[in-house]
Amino acid sequence: MARLSRTVQHYSVTLTLTVLLSCHSPVLGKKKLYIGALFPMSGGWPGGQACLPASRMALDLVNKRTDILPDYELELIYHDSMCDPGEATKLLYDLLYKEPLKIVLMPGCSSVSTLVAEASRMWNLIVLSYGSSSPALSNRQRFPTFFRTHPSATLHNPTRVQLFQKWKWTKIATIQQTTEVFTSTLDDLEVRVKEAGIEISVRQSFLTNPAVAVKNLKRQDARIIVGLFYETEARKVFCEVYKEKLYGKKYVWFLIGWYADNWFKIKDPTINCTIEQMTEAVEGHVTTEIVMLNPETVRGASNLTSQEFIAQLMSKLGGKNPEETGGFQEAPLAYDAVWALALALNKTVGPLKAKGHRLEDFNYNNKDITAEIYRALNTSSFEGISGHVVFDAQGSRMAWTLIEQLQGGSYKKIGYYDSTKGNLSWYGNDRWIGSGPPADQTVVIEEFRYLSQKIFVSMSVFAGLGILLGFVCLTFNIHNSNVRYIQNSQPYLNNMAAVGCIMALAAVFPLGIDGLHVHRRQFPVICQLRLWLLGLGFSLAYGSMFTKIWWVHTVFTKKDERKNKRKHLEQWKLYSTVGVLLAIDILSLIIWQIVDPLHVTVEKFTKEAPKGDLDVLIQPLLEHCSSEKMNTWLGVVYGYKGFLLLLGIFLAYETKSISTEKINDHRAVGMAIYNVAVLCMVTAPVTMILSSQQDASFAFASLAIVFSVYITLVVLFVPKMRRLITRGEWQSDARETTKTGSSTNNNDEEKSRQLERENRELQKIIEEKEERVSELRNQLSERQELQSRRRASTVINPNNSSSSNAFTHRDPRSLAARPGYPTSTSDIHPIPLCFGNSSSLYQPDSQISRNNCHTSHLQLLYK
Repeated sequence: MARLSRTVQHYSVTLTLTVLLSCHSPVLGKKKLYIGALFPMSGGWPGGQACLPASRMALDLVNKRTDILPDYELELIYHDSMCDPGEATKLLYDLLYKEPLKIVLMPGCSSVSTLVAEASRMWNLIVLSYGSSSPALSNRQRFPTFFRTHPSATLHNPTRVQLFQKWKWTKIATIQQTTEVFTSTLDDLEVRVKEAGIEISVRQSFLTNPAVAVKNLKRQDARIIVGLFYETEARKVFCEVYKEKLYGKKYVWFLIGWYADNWFKIKDPTINCTIEQMTEAVEGHVTTEIVMLNPETVRGASNLTSQEFIAQLMSKLGGKNPEETGGFQEAPLAYDAVWALALALNKTVGPLKAKGHRLEDFNYNNKDITAEIYRALNTSSFEGISGHVVFDAQGSRMAWTLIEQLQGGSYKKIGYYDSTKGNLSWYGNDRWIGSGPPADQTVVIEEFRYLSQKIFVSMSVFAGLGILLGFVCLTFNIHNSNVRYIQNSQPYLNNMAAVGCIMALAAVFPLGIDGLHVHRRQFPVICQLRLWLLGLGFSLAYGSMFTKIWWVHTVFTKKDERKNKRKHLEQWKLYSTVGVLLAIDILSLIIWQIVDPLHVTVEKFTKEAPKGDLDVLIQPLLEHCSSEKMNTWLGVVYGYKGFLLLLGIFLAYETKSISTEKINDHRAVGMAIYNVAVLCMVTAPVTMILSSQQDASFAFASLAIVFSVYITLVVLFVPKMRRLITRGEWQSDARETTKTGSSTNNNDEEKSRQLERENRELQKIIEEKEERVSELRNQLSERQELQSRRRASTVINPNNSSSSNAFTHRDPRSLAARPGYPTSTSDIHPIPLCFGNSSSLYQPDSQISRNNCHTSHLQLLYK
């Protein structure tokens, strides 16, 4: 500190001699104005190492000028704040309460400036900072007398937003050190990107250890990352970035540009990454930096160009490496801060004199002088070493922004941005690890899943053959509808079943049509077609079979005493039953389509990564036919259809042993109902489960339709074809039908019932006659024994031999006496022929006829 004091005194003497020689006037007449400054010579940002020599250079030139404050001499009183608010509080107390009186305060880093600017209002002091970037300082209510030549950190944000828009990024992530300056900057950035339609998808922060924050960035697929932290923390962050592989052609980092150029090569004992690893991790990152050195060769208020300033500053530093000198980049700002203060004080001399005040009259209670200094600074505008110096309404410096990119281990200028005019000057030399700027997120390619065409063609072929078979069966049934065997199977119901099968098979085609074949606007029509074909096809095919089995069960499972009372089954009842089932389906489908029509919905699946090192993901999509309350409608339909299927199975089981000519194929119908019911009840839940797998769902549903239709057609029609072909029944039946006309079927049924009644009566008669025959045989055996005894007596009596021979040659059957009469040889009659052989009594019922026994014989039996 003593050495620095001696240095200050040396410069003061030199400055005084220079002024005397240049102005040819006595220096003793100049009045001193004191500036209280806080330069951080050490600490988190040792910016005073270069800013203090730059400020002294400016003071030397100002005090030499005769056109700027000719009656005054500016003197700098400074202390090392170490960029520590606690230390700065003690130093501020010394500056305020120790002589001489300070007219302006010049703090350095943001944390110290916040303390000084907030307290200075109590002493009516103007605060002019050269190294504060915190956005929080841009608050006139909290800091009413604060100005700064260092632009606000928020000045980076318009540049960042401009770059996001240039590279077409709409999604970014941020990671920040938890300090006020970075939090305020990030809040401002969030407002600006929102106005530009850009989203901050991930926002991470850390205090000392960034490991968890970096892992979260990796986990949430952050690609474009804005980092806000000091240089020491930047090394910690990028060591973790290397470990998490959060760098390379997929990522872009945006950092603050005021780090040293070799900040990532500095050895840091707090990290465990090598220089090579750090160099690899930081390659390609972009920095935004306030233009602190005028890029043009222009002589400003100090009559120096930026290049001349740098040369003089290097000589002041004694050849010290600029990259190792804290605040070297901010040195032009400190230089221009002294010039801004000098020009503002010079501007206040005239107005103060008009009011009867002088600058040397300033004290901490004089608000008039403070107001004049404030007004002069607020209207400052001049060309400085750092560029054009002008302040906005919040007292912050307006400046250009330099855009650089780390290429091959060194920073390259790639552009400038003038936020006041919104002008981006682009060099076009940006370089990327990949083929160009990376995407702001993993590129998601939407890809619709379509049905396999091999499966669709295969099922279509089976369905086409089934439709052909359906038409063959329908044609056969219509052509042979006059055949008695076909008539007894209710051909009109079979025709309905064939038509329903054809419609069900036709539904296979729209089931396989998707977005590959039709436009999405036409897809709802396909959805409707599927629903109607399947619904009506099921109603016709299954409804006709259900009707048969229902009426067979209704008519032929009643008790015997009620059979004679039942009425004849009219045809219209069968057709009415099918009509009711069909009407229910049509009405429900119409209500469905009016209340909640089908439309196209798109199901999204988990993203899939394609093969290869591509920064893309595939988003599989699948189109479905659906409605708002699809599950409710399906529950109603499946419940109703399921009830019919279960009832059909029950009726088929109950009627399996019934034989009737009225519906002669009801057993085949029962077989078809079993198959259809099982297939439907298995297919419905399985297709709902497999709805997300278009190939499996279509294959399962199509096979169920094809199998059920094929089984139905084969079981119902093939046996009829075989019988008519092998027996040739259609020839004789056709001739009989031609003769008898339309009443043949009714006459046959009446004859059949009459024959059944006669058969039962004859069976009772046969049972009675069998008992009578048994009695006659017993009588016959008794008479034979009697004759044997008489024959023995005739041997003794020869006169009776002739009569005995005549008796022996008589037929034994003639000995049977009529019931109720005494046995006599003269009254013996032969047994009727129909009872002569007992085997004839056990002929089948179908062979018993009234012509087999003559009525006279029956009268004999009844006597």
